[in-house]
Amino acid sequence: MKVVKNLMFVAFAALVSVSAMADGGKKAPVALKVDTKASSFNWLGKKFTGEHNGTIGIQGGSLVVNGGKLQGGEFTIDMKSIKCLDLTDAGYNAKLVGHLSSPDFFDVTNYPTANLKIKKATAKNATNYDVTGDLTINGVTQSITFPAVIAVDSKGAATASAKFEIDRTKFGSKFGSKSFFESIGDKVIYDNFQVDVKIVASK
Repeated sequence: MKVVKNLMFVAFAALVSVSAMADGGKKAPVALKVDTKASSFNWLGKKFTGEHNGTIGIQGGSLVVNGGKLQGGEFTIDMKSIKCLDLTDAGYNAKLVGHLSSPDFFDVTNYPTANLKIKKATAKNATNYDVTGDLTINGVTQSITFPAVIAVDSKGAATASAKFEIDRTKFGSKFGSKSFFESIGDKVIYDNFQVDVKIVASK
């Protein structure tokens, strides 16, 4: 009986060893759910005569980590939740949000969400990455690359932050763009708008 038990133990150990060799000894990727309340998405848009800033809600998503490193992920932005924070006059505020929500900019009726799907995350050091992903706005998908800081704690929770610019004209938003309307003068609205994103995710 003892011999049989020993043989079973050896067989089990061999099976575990083969399994570890098959996956290179690496842990399986883990998808962490985005905490929409703890996460944030801030925007800043500029024009010749000034600028405006605000927020957009994060609808949901996930970050995929493996061995404490970012490997992928995807999150969805609720474009119907656009808010302006710098205009205190309720009338002007509503007018700006309405214009941003119109087909001139983000056409939220036809495209109520935007989406970013991470395709590649290249670690530069322990926390800094160059992230490449497919960004979809107004039904148009473009590949973008941007710097990000990602930290994964001992419990497997992750925090990611990134600050970068998006060229709205690549997604069909040409209103007030000097790239398309050269004689627009001081009514120009700059093509690039800035986003400042923080994503918190956990198991």
